[in-house]
Amino acid sequence: MTSTAPSVPDLTDEALATVTAELAETAAEYDDSGAIPVRGLEVAHRAGLLTATVGRQFGGAGAGPRETARILTALGEGDPSVALIVANTLMAHAAQAANAHWPKALYDEVLRRPGPAPINAIRAEPELGAPARGGLPKTTVRRTGAGWVLNGHKSYATGGTALAYHLVWVVTDEPGASRVGHVIVAGDLPGITWIDTWDHLGLRASNTHDVIYDGVELPEDAFVEIPRGADGVYRDPAATTGPGSFGHPALYIGVARAARQAFGAFTHSRVPAALGRPIATTERIQSVAGEIDLQIAQAETLLHGALLRIEAGDESVVPQLSVIKVAIARAVVAAVQTAVAALGNPALSRRNSLERHLRDVLCVRVHPPQEDTALLAAGRRVLGL
Repeated sequence: MTSTAPSVPDLTDEALATVTAELAETAAEYDDSGAIPVRGLEVAHRAGLLTATVGRQFGGAGAGPRETARILTALGEGDPSVALIVANTLMAHAAQAANAHWPKALYDEVLRRPGPAPINAIRAEPELGAPARGGLPKTTVRRTGAGWVLNGHKSYATGGTALAYHLVWVVTDEPGASRVGHVIVAGDLPGITWIDTWDHLGLRASNTHDVIYDGVELPEDAFVEIPRGADGVYRDPAATTGPGSFGHPALYIGVARAARQAFGAFTHSRVPAALGRPIATTERIQSVAGEIDLQIAQAETLLHGALLRIEAGDESVVPQLSVIKVAIARAVVAAVQTAVAALGNPALSRRNSLERHLRDVLCVRVHPPQEDTALLAAGRRVLGL
């Protein structure tokens, strides 16, 4: 147990809806500026959502995959940039709850922090790309008398300077066989430099910039080795789809929900002169609204249905989790695109939140395993190859 337990979050629908509404108030502003969404992170922190997956053995609520999915859907509906930063943090705490690997004093320090303490596993590199597709990092840690020295260049490090801790994927520079793992790095250590490279279509406030580590000194217990597989090969943990990885698609269900709400609001306010009444009263728009709802219902049912089957002990669904994520991604993109297509030019205006929701939902496709990889693996499994 830690000396200061995380606050217990209220995960009722009403409480989560309140958080959604608070985030939505500033989402457009942060999307426009690209600044770190500090107010949104503070809202999530006050509600206890940044630490909801802290294990019960550490005094936390120990939220499981379905509760986590509900949290991230609510945050994604309000501001998906905040949701992405929170998702990475919740996954880090869930991993610690399942297999404690942080030095005790350091993890106690994380939980004692008075404000938001985002955490992210930083893996991608400019040359390597996404490690889920294979390959080893060039970022290294070298042994010293006191511990390790970290050097390297990472890409797509969501959270930017808001990160309290980085979990950096590295290879050791040691005599003999090198090892692969993560080092736990406090975000305020000397030798860390951020490069503002994030100029993206969507999730613009997520601050997914490049970061350089130049001679960052770390204690000996900062390194956590990733064991080789049975075939002797290292594999990035993010390449394996498990129940805990459903947080990312969950947040985009939130984006689709926000698009559904925006579509409804616009169709009630739009009164063409030739029609003389809101377009929401036409069968055409009502059918489109039904199609949007169908796609969201499909995504939600796939997400929670898969997780419920696992909770019930049905392991037969596990090999299909990657393609279920693909199906969820297709559904949420279809929901938002359907809304935009039905409204035409007004939905593509920066004055209309649907334009932002469309940009944000397209980012669902970049999370590992990506569609081509998931379908190839599923096809080989089905064909017994």
